[in-house]
Amino acid sequence: MAEVNLLARLPKTKRNIQKRAEAKDPAVIAMAKQYGEMYFDGPREYGYGGYKYDGRWIPVAEDIVKHFNLKPGDRVLDVGCAKGFLVKDMMKVCPGLEVFGLDVSLYALMRCEPEVVGRLHLGTAEKLPFPDKSFQCVLSLNTVHNFPRPRAIKVMQEIQRVSGGLAFVQVDSYHTPE
Repeated sequence: MAEVNLLARLPKTKRNIQKRAEAKDPAVIAMAKQYGEMYFDGPREYGYGGYKYDGRWIPVAEDIVKHFNLKPGDRVLDVGCAKGFLVKDMMKVCPGLEVFGLDVSLYALMRCEPEVVGRLHLGTAEKLPFPDKSFQCVLSLNTVHNFPRPRAIKVMQEIQRVSGGLAFVQVDSYHTPE
């Protein structure tokens, strides 16, 4: 299998992460961690500042499909799928691929794209509601770092449990250098 850098075409942030972390007050953090309207579509200091579909995940989907040699009929899970944009773009770049998502945000799931209605599930990454080895590949982009370390370990165990051995997990950063 050819080597593919799955991080190369991930959308890049334009924000100063350190400055942003220092500017957060506890009330803003508490509101953002509800992963509701303020986080997805409220002012930027709470989260995305408006999370709309724009096709930015298409190159990432192409790289994932190529790297994992995914084909129509294969099952893929996106843990922490938000509004399901990567799910949509993976289905677009590989017609027939069975892609599903899971997120804790009912707000996000209720505002998904029409193409992914019925493919997105409400739940937590700590207890994935799927049988062992349900998916050929499991993805999780910028989700695991939201959990304290013991819970993050459980999330990784769950990803391993439901995957058929193929997974890609990307973390923004963790709370401490350790």
